[in-house]
Amino acid sequence: MAHAYPPPPGPDTGPTPTGTRSRPRTGERGPAETGAGDPGRARRSAPRRGGPPPAPRGPRARRPLTPWLFLLAPLALLITFTYAPIVNMIAYSFTDWDGVSPELHYTGAQNYAEIFTREDLFQVFWVSGYYLAASVVQIVAALYFATVLSFRVRFRNFFKGVLFFPSLVNGVAIGFVFLYFFQDGGTLDTVLQLFGHPTDRAWLGTPVSANVSLAGVSVWRYLGMNFVLFLGAIQSVPGELYEAAELDGAGRWHQFRYIILPGIRPVLTLTVILSVSGSLSAFEIPYIMTGGATGTETFVIQTVKLAFQFNKTGLASAAAVVLLLIILLVTWVQRRLVPDDRVDLV
Repeated sequence: MAHAYPPPPGPDTGPTPTGTRSRPRTGERGPAETGAGDPGRARRSAPRRGGPPPAPRGPRARRPLTPWLFLLAPLALLITFTYAPIVNMIAYSFTDWDGVSPELHYTGAQNYAEIFTREDLFQVFWVSGYYLAASVVQIVAALYFATVLSFRVRFRNFFKGVLFFPSLVNGVAIGFVFLYFFQDGGTLDTVLQLFGHPTDRAWLGTPVSANVSLAGVSVWRYLGMNFVLFLGAIQSVPGELYEAAELDGAGRWHQFRYIILPGIRPVLTLTVILSVSGSLSAFEIPYIMTGGATGTETFVIQTVKLAFQFNKTGLASAAAVVLLLIILLVTWVQRRLVPDDRVDLV
């Protein structure tokens, strides 16, 4: 007689020995993975229904304020020593304040009308022409030395230091050094006598020779700063471009014209703007060496004399505002004529 035996236990339905845990089926997660045995974990893994996300706590909440905390001190100094004086200067330009008296009276645009109607106040801008010409020489010389010393040249680090050294010297010290250099029987006359060219010329005695001498001193002083700007811009150009140009047979002139000059165009534009604004506001060297005598008075020297020598602080403030507007206008025109477009050399 046939006996019916029960089917063998399968992997899913069969009985398990006492004290052992059943294996989950393939694709099924156990309690440890689903968090069924951990109510706290289940609550944490449950999706949030509605409402804004929780606000960050601790260091993450203070992170957006960190940059402003670092900028707090510089902004305070900038506002205190730059923008606040400019606002005061504009306010004084509409008064007749003498710089000493506690009383001042509002005069409207009278100071500006006097500036634009007095020819002697604007004639000093002709002196700035000497410094503009000197700035052209300065930019060309700085660009030349930066280009030459950017390649492998012997003692190039020594020449870099020599060119940059005048920028480290105080402007007052430079003024006194060249004051003795150009005086009668001074260093320049002594050097000329050694080469058989004796001269009794007063280098600071006539307007033309004095302005040319002062402009030459400004070239010597500020050449190093422009040289460093150009050198840094040239060294930022990828070296692979020079190697590719040499493989194509390009010489130094072609490398300068088609690689260096387009690559440093933004820095060149910035240097021109700084040179023009510096030429219009020249003060330190002519004030120390001549004090504005013999036709060397600049617009800034004239403004200082109006404020501290003639006690016309209101008129001097108006002159300073006019100079500021002229510099801003010249800068805007330069940026419009030569836009700062990024050049892709690759």
